[in-house]
Amino acid sequence: MAGEVAALLKTTRARLKAAADPEFAAGLRWFFKEPVKPYGVRTPLLRELARLAYRELKQWPVAERDRFATELWKSGMLEEGVIVCHLYRRFAKLCDQREFAMFEQWLDRYVRNWSHCDGVSTWLIAASIANRPGLADRLTRWTKSKNRWKRRSAAVSLIQQAKQGRGTETIFQVCGLLRDDTDDMVRKGVGWLLKETYPKRPRSVIQFLDDWRASAPRLVLRLAAEKMTEKDRHWLLKMPLKR
Repeated sequence: MAGEVAALLKTTRARLKAAADPEFAAGLRWFFKEPVKPYGVRTPLLRELARLAYRELKQWPVAERDRFATELWKSGMLEEGVIVCHLYRRFAKLCDQREFAMFEQWLDRYVRNWSHCDGVSTWLIAASIANRPGLADRLTRWTKSKNRWKRRSAAVSLIQQAKQGRGTETIFQVCGLLRDDTDDMVRKGVGWLLKETYPKRPRSVIQFLDDWRASAPRLVLRLAAEKMTEKDRHWLLKMPLKR
């Protein structure tokens, strides 16, 4: 089986290198504020490579499947991490406590940009929470992490719950714990989460934000207001806001 892992890694990387576009790679380096190492490969091919990998490894033992993913992460290449996220999304129904712990390790060891953070969080960690809702309680600890991506993940891992109108108590708890975070990427995560919570729980969000209006960062409030009615948006944003 080790040989099969090595062979699939070799094939996947050969296809990435063959499709690499230096100009597109330069654009990606400019687009991300944090340093990234791209091949310069567009998303449709990354999805296709994930599909092809899934076709081979879906019958593999779990340990070998995880080893393949870990080796992709270890490269530090932007697209290889994206392939892992697309690949593991196909195993969403199987994600449970074991996978949740593995995804947390990925955040700690390999995630260094918002694309990887959001892929792991909104697809994979969210799948574990959907299958075992009690796992969401662990996210509150992440709000105190020194790792900015883990703090962002504490919020964006709840996006799917928010869209379904679930887990509102945990959502507000996490947002409250991150209220004073000074990192813009974390603030964007909080604003995004509140924005997605509003359509299913508008009155709850408005009540929650009542004491945020005068002191919360402008970035958070502007994002939170994006899906609000005109009346609620005006209510939230009309007061002087912290810059």
